[in-house]
Amino acid sequence: MGRNESGSLPPLRIAQLVVVVLTVIAVVVIGLVQHEHGSSAGHDGSVGHTVAMSDLPPEAQHTLVLIRSGGPYPYAQDDTIFHNAEGLLPSEPTGYYREYTVVTPGSPDRGARRIIAGQHHELYYTDDHYRSFRQIEGAP
Repeated sequence: MGRNESGSLPPLRIAQLVVVVLTVIAVVVIGLVQHEHGSSAGHDGSVGHTVAMSDLPPEAQHTLVLIRSGGPYPYAQDDTIFHNAEGLLPSEPTGYYREYTVVTPGSPDRGARRIIAGQHHELYYTDDHYRSFRQIEGAP
């Protein structure tokens, strides 16, 4: 195992082992931090995952139809400014984003599902009330 005459590891071998151990620790810590902050979106304003429009629940697809046609929307809060207070979407001026409810069957209120639309037609879906976002792919 590379030991010298005295039975101990040479300094170079010890240094190599220290580097390996520190690398493993760094990888574990980075993984834990990413998991704790959520993997769907970063606090730097980036959205990490996408969802195909065809993979959205039918109610979200219906909401997209309403957005494209300009309503009417089921809730008074729909088509209002989304302030991105969580900072999970790319940073834009106030008024850039608008929010729309995705109806949740059986929910006594608006539920947790929303679609957020940007002024440049980018669309984001959240099913956990703004804790994470996925950018919608394939939406016209």
